[in-house]
Amino acid sequence: MTTESVFTGLKVLDASSFIAGPAAATVLSDFGADVIKIEPPGAGDPQRRLSSVPPSPRAQANYSWHLANRNKRGMVLDLKSPAAVEVLKRLVEWADVVITNFPHGTREKLHLGYEEVSGWNPRVVYADLTGFGDTGPDARQPGFDLTAFWSRSGLLASTRDAGAPPTVPVWGSGDYTTAIAIYAAITTALYHRERTGQGANVGTSLLATGVWATGTLVAGALADGTPFELHDRKAPANPLINPYRTADDEWFMLVASPPHWPGLTRAIGRPELLEDPRFADVVGVIENAAALSELLDAEFRARPFAHWKDALGRERVTFSLIQTPEEAAQDPQLRANDIVVPLEGVRGLTETISSPVNLRGVPKVPAKRAPDLGEHNDEILAELGFGPAEIAELRARGAIPGTTETEAPR
Repeated sequence: MTTESVFTGLKVLDASSFIAGPAAATVLSDFGADVIKIEPPGAGDPQRRLSSVPPSPRAQANYSWHLANRNKRGMVLDLKSPAAVEVLKRLVEWADVVITNFPHGTREKLHLGYEEVSGWNPRVVYADLTGFGDTGPDARQPGFDLTAFWSRSGLLASTRDAGAPPTVPVWGSGDYTTAIAIYAAITTALYHRERTGQGANVGTSLLATGVWATGTLVAGALADGTPFELHDRKAPANPLINPYRTADDEWFMLVASPPHWPGLTRAIGRPELLEDPRFADVVGVIENAAALSELLDAEFRARPFAHWKDALGRERVTFSLIQTPEEAAQDPQLRANDIVVPLEGVRGLTETISSPVNLRGVPKVPAKRAPDLGEHNDEILAELGFGPAEIAELRARGAIPGTTETEAPR
């Protein structure tokens, strides 16, 4: 990595799996951090296989692996082997940041508990992720984003229409959200270390970020608020915040507030609605929500989306086309803002998604492919001070795989 950026020189040990922890390390790598990812022998991180698990889109390239692990160096290390302890210790001593998502209990058995890690390196920023938090009756319960982030938080129960059963949301979305929370915790701790010289123990849970994402509704419940019923598009709580369908079968989301109402009446060619007593104020709009949504449905259904894009845009009424992921991938706004960026070194995949963290005027490291399994074992071990004979001994004792057990570089 030759691009100088914010974290150039920062050393990160990514001892996590799946998405949230590794993606947090990826954000650090986007700004120049040197990230070493360790994986178990055999199949490695299960994230390597998620692109092939339904309902992930079928593709030639392992897009999800490169999304969460680009710009890293990779090594295979069997943390269950006694011979691996010295390697892990040197990695921790090398690192500024250690990230793990092993469950409590398991991490201690693998010498990745905070007490042992901070004993090896008192200045380390130790960042961990759990499903449901560090304490409480479910602290050791396994959690994925679909369970801890979406289901337990109240978010999934609220993200459906009236009469519809719960559905399966976009998996990984909770993980990538949580990755930003872990990244924020790490950068906060690095600032703390800059000021005090002390390391820190930081982290979050999928449940915590899920409740944060559902914050308006959960905070309302804490205030003993009366919730509205699940959304009914034909009789919504607020017909000015509702999806509508156009003549060419496109859907768009309307998000209008009372100040937008005059412009909306002009956009649909119905300025006389300003004199309709049913819609004279917010209370009237809510009381007559079904009638207004029916009226808007008929108007929007009469013309194609291109017409409404022009008419609503002219009146500065907030709306957005509801795009599929495939449409979003081709949206020119993504490339204009470096949301989608070039990816180097992957057959059948020339672009990936950049992290949403940006410092204007500060470049990110160009995205390069994620490592093959164990690709940098010998390189990293040599940097840690292991000689050829010691590396051979580590292989013989099963701490690292033999050279034929790793993937050939792509």
